Amino acid sequence: MPGLLADRTWRTAGRPVLVVPVGSTEQHGPHLPLDTDTVIARAVAGALADRIRESGTDAVVTAPVAFGASGEHQAFPGTLSIGTDVLATVLVELGRSATEWLERIVFVNGHGGNVEALHRAVPQLRREGRDASWLACSAPSSASPSDTHAGFFETAVMMHLEPERVDHDRLECGSTRPLAEILPELRSGGVAAVSANGVLGDPRTATPAAGERLFAELAAHVWRVYRDGESGSGGRLVLDDPARGAAT
Repeated sequence: MPGLLADRTWRTAGRPVLVVPVGSTEQHGPHLPLDTDTVIARAVAGALADRIRESGTDAVVTAPVAFGASGEHQAFPGTLSIGTDVLATVLVELGRSATEWLERIVFVNGHGGNVEALHRAVPQLRREGRDASWLACSAPSSASPSDTHAGFFETAVMMHLEPERVDHDRLECGSTRPLAEILPELRSGGVAAVSANGVLGDPRTATPAAGERLFAELAAHVWRVYRDGESGSGGRLVLDDPARGAAT
């Protein structure tokens, strides 16, 4: 069966696990495209659906939700944000529609600004008796307090996924202060208040090889979280024990 929902007909839709990438359209420094979060979320969602099918359960990926809650990037041209309230409504309505004909929907989130909307939408769906959950495009090995936006991780992964869309001539270091240190300024003034070029981290040493490794680790971690995780705060699937399910 096709791995994309759009490739099926109503007769072949079946009752798969529906995997929905949730991204954004926002600045990602001078060197990465505006849809970076969407590209990564879509790739992770595709890898997750592949693993689910390999395990014996049908799964499909939808077209991504490509506009998110990106108000913190609004000072930079190109950013398009629909805000938390609208995004939460969109996710609730998607979940309601999907669970009229299938049993489970999983949102794969690629943008931190979308978390509040997911924390509203997924518990609402669950209160209605619908099997909804969400996962983040993150892995323990990729966590860095100073590499949070358009830095090494995202740049390397994009060099792996869509290398032709990375502008190597515009790789610039941004703010390298830990997120906890800049968070008050970030909340009050957005990314522009802490980084003139929109980068939080340093992408200059990123390579396609590093991106391939990081994406493989990310995809494997997301699969483990889906397979072994439990619904935590806000409907997010999490591992109680990070070492649980270590085998891929």
